[in-house]
Amino acid sequence: MDAVPSRDKIKIGSSVSIVQKQDQGTGKLTNGTVKRILTSSSVHPHGIKVELHDGKIGRVQKMA
Repeated sequence: MDAVPSRDKIKIGSSVSIVQKQDQGTGKLTNGTVKRILTSSSVHPHGIKVELHDGKIGRVQKMA
């Protein structure tokens, strides 16, 4: 699997694919636009946590 994007690659308004907490077992991805970046560190092994414009929260797996 490719490395997850670091925080400096993710901007507010970016189109991303996230995995939500309840989908971590299946790896199901949800697409959306970043509203807020919730992780303060520059990298995280499971992905940077963000909130999408529709209110969903999850960790960024890839840039759309």
